[in-house]
Amino acid sequence: MGSLRRVVDELAAAGQLVRLNDEISPNLEAAEIQRRVYASGGPAVLFNNVSGCRFSLVSNLFGTLDRARFIFRHTYEAVRRAIELKIEPAAAARNPLRYWSAPLTAWRMRPKAVVRGPILDHTLKLGELPQVKSWPDDGGAFVTLPQVYTEDVTQPGFGKSNLGMYRVQLSGPHYDPEREVGLHYQLHRGIGVHHRAALQAGKPLRVNIFVGGHPAMTLAAVMPLPEGLSELTFAGALAGERIPMLCRPGQLPIYADADFCISGTILPDQRLEGPFGDHLGYYSLAHEFPVLQVDQVYHREGAIWPFTVVGRPPQEDTTFGQLIHELTGPIIPTVLPGIREVHAVDAAGVHPLLLAIGSERYMPFHASGRPQELLTQASAILGQGQMSLAKYLLIVNQYDNEQLHLHDIAGFFEHLLARVDWRRDLHFHTCTTIDTLDYSGDGFNSGSKVVIAAVGSPIRQLARELPPDLRLPGGVNNPRVAQPGILIVEASREVQNLGEVFSQLWSGPMPDGEFPLIVVVDDSEFTARTLNNFLWVTFTRSNPAIDISGVREFTRHRHWGCDGPLIIDARIKPHHAPPLIEDPQVTKKVDALAARGGALAKWL
Repeated sequence: MGSLRRVVDELAAAGQLVRLNDEISPNLEAAEIQRRVYASGGPAVLFNNVSGCRFSLVSNLFGTLDRARFIFRHTYEAVRRAIELKIEPAAAARNPLRYWSAPLTAWRMRPKAVVRGPILDHTLKLGELPQVKSWPDDGGAFVTLPQVYTEDVTQPGFGKSNLGMYRVQLSGPHYDPEREVGLHYQLHRGIGVHHRAALQAGKPLRVNIFVGGHPAMTLAAVMPLPEGLSELTFAGALAGERIPMLCRPGQLPIYADADFCISGTILPDQRLEGPFGDHLGYYSLAHEFPVLQVDQVYHREGAIWPFTVVGRPPQEDTTFGQLIHELTGPIIPTVLPGIREVHAVDAAGVHPLLLAIGSERYMPFHASGRPQELLTQASAILGQGQMSLAKYLLIVNQYDNEQLHLHDIAGFFEHLLARVDWRRDLHFHTCTTIDTLDYSGDGFNSGSKVVIAAVGSPIRQLARELPPDLRLPGGVNNPRVAQPGILIVEASREVQNLGEVFSQLWSGPMPDGEFPLIVVVDDSEFTARTLNNFLWVTFTRSNPAIDISGVREFTRHRHWGCDGPLIIDARIKPHHAPPLIEDPQVTKKVDALAARGGALAKWL
């Protein structure tokens, strides 16, 4: 059956995993090793000597896209072809040899009920689980690759089940260390539907948290599948075998091949959960979330605890996004008519920035010369699950440049900024929901969005270097060019009303070689140094409705626009969460480990 240890052995045989026998602490040290090995493009790491822990840990399983493809090498193409048939069923008749395995893939998508499994080999106390802490100010140890399984209490069974990757806090001052764990889930998550149904029915919500097992279950837990389609079906297709679920009377099914399982019931009260260093590159702060009362903890013989580290992208979870894009990208045009591509930008923290290529397909476009169908398509994108959490949605027309693709982020920005008309092309959504983890808004889960839609021929030449006669307002300094047409400047917090400040300088039309976008930051050299720095600073540190202003801005018929450059205030504000910084003592310890040589030296 599909065990994690089998995958570990296969990776080791293929030269894609290193066994580390040095004693490593689960408190910050293992996480720092993981971050360094990932950043170096290194192998998966099996930690065989973890202080205070009797289990081995493994990290970086998904550290490269090639390694992830290797793990799923026997099934990946079959799953892709099954998705192709979902898009175009008639393709099987035209090319039967290509799709011969589709019926077998469909069979594998069905989970199977079993009466025994390795997961019941042993039980242990909650406090005996590996206590991996990733960042200095984390509120405790967390499960970072959990598979959280629930069912609809009104319609129990695999068909209405949900398997999601929701943050699980194993330790902290607000939990009984032997009986309780924190369970954090965000907006638009399947477990929320199940939790509400249980509350309305007056029934307890049973939860099983699986750790380990076949990596297909890990990927399935993060897949954005349609409501009503169980993640177990996708996992079975990707694992190449039906997912065995241990079914016992009166109990929630357990993944029989998991390495660990935490079984419990959600309590009616909530407790403070967090802080936790998260994928935007900042801490998500402590907030009240549900508590799971733990009834039992199981583990299989020879269990391995998989973990990862999240933080400022890219990190290992970046590969999840790449796999999801490869598998589901072709579906986008069938779900969102007129849309060719959508890309959640990893370097910007995923949810803050969406790029899209749509299409103006109707004849009236040629007469108006302004975005029309793109705005309809933008609304459809923002109505889709987790994409609805985006703060910035930038969309362009595919017919203006058929060669444009979203993997070329710099080219996309250049295309948009050459065409955008700030007088008409910004469309705000105010007092709405944003990502729970994003603290740039005006409250918890609360902020704004902006859609920027650009069509037509270029209307300006973009500046590619600083002009020698560039003048800046008082208190604004250190100009840098981040990308063509994007000017980065510094300003102290005392400089406010940026639209008015810059309007005093640019009172007339801007000359050729324009900067249609100005971003005000705390450190312009850092922001402009790389494209990833620009994306991270600009879109994680700004709330569109509050932090966007413009030169000669105006409001007409409740539509906001500006006649000159758009300005984004991406300075750190007092209400923002702190960025993630390594512990210097742990850094020195890992430096010393690298200096001693050994299996991981060249990756550290």
